[in-house]
Amino acid sequence: MDIPGAVIDWLLEGPAWVQYRTRLDLLGQGEVAPLVSAARQAMLADPQVQALLVDLAQWPGGVLNSHKSAGLLIHKLTFLADLGLRASDPGMQQVLPRILEHASEQGPFQVLMNISPAYGGSGQDQWAWALCDAPVTLYGLLKLGLGDDPRVQKALQYLLGLAREDSWPCAVSPELGRFRGPGRKDDPCPYANLVMLKALAQTSWRDSPAARQGAETALALWRASQERHPYLFHMGTDFRKLKAPLIWYDLLHVLSVLTRFPWLKGDACLQEMLDLLASRADAQGCFTPASIWKAWENWDFGQKKAPSRGLTLMAWNVLRQA
Repeated sequence: MDIPGAVIDWLLEGPAWVQYRTRLDLLGQGEVAPLVSAARQAMLADPQVQALLVDLAQWPGGVLNSHKSAGLLIHKLTFLADLGLRASDPGMQQVLPRILEHASEQGPFQVLMNISPAYGGSGQDQWAWALCDAPVTLYGLLKLGLGDDPRVQKALQYLLGLAREDSWPCAVSPELGRFRGPGRKDDPCPYANLVMLKALAQTSWRDSPAARQGAETALALWRASQERHPYLFHMGTDFRKLKAPLIWYDLLHVLSVLTRFPWLKGDACLQEMLDLLASRADAQGCFTPASIWKAWENWDFGQKKAPSRGLTLMAWNVLRQA
């Protein structure tokens, strides 16, 4: 699909981060181009971006009780990484040491959790990791440019080693004892699988057997979306609503990950999902959120009444990747 010129013009009138990513992702302009460089500097100075950096400096923030909570610092980290922030940017030097110092003995980076004894935990605040947060943190660090850091590589290798024949299961660190999500322990965890694929797409393992099996599992879940709901993850009405930023298990997030693997091009299931995404555009080629995260209500995609430049950029970038 060709992006309407009017949509590009509209995006270039938006916030600095939208301008920056539009020029890079949709127009293919290089980082050294004057307009790209200017947009990037404006993005770094944007009050909303600065507010996220202030939040991240308090890492890990509060105790993690629900991975779906959109205000978690792990999600703010990945959003900034997706905007194009780098480890060397102002503000990141206050954030990254706080993350890296909590590398577990196994490798994955820990966050602060409290799991009730009723669910197999200790009921105490403790540093731990689960396969629904560790790959998210890992992805953020990789996108920020820390892929050569030995601690990041150790985390990557350990998480990669948790892959099974049918992708990634629900898995947690030893500190969390018997805890696991609701569902059959032999099932793949759709969200863990998604965020592991997202991290692997940033590495030389993007074409590995584990990545290929994980991608096939994601597509198989779409094919069987009426019958299979492992760990209570559904691909029904709510899954198909467009929502930003890319935090949980939904259509836009899944497509943003799967379209990063060139060997999936032409897959019938992937195309069916892409067609569904494309059908959500209005007559002008813009996209309006059908659902929102309250923690992000001050961003342009935090409302459902009008087309969102941020969401439109994300949707068109997925369609372009495909």
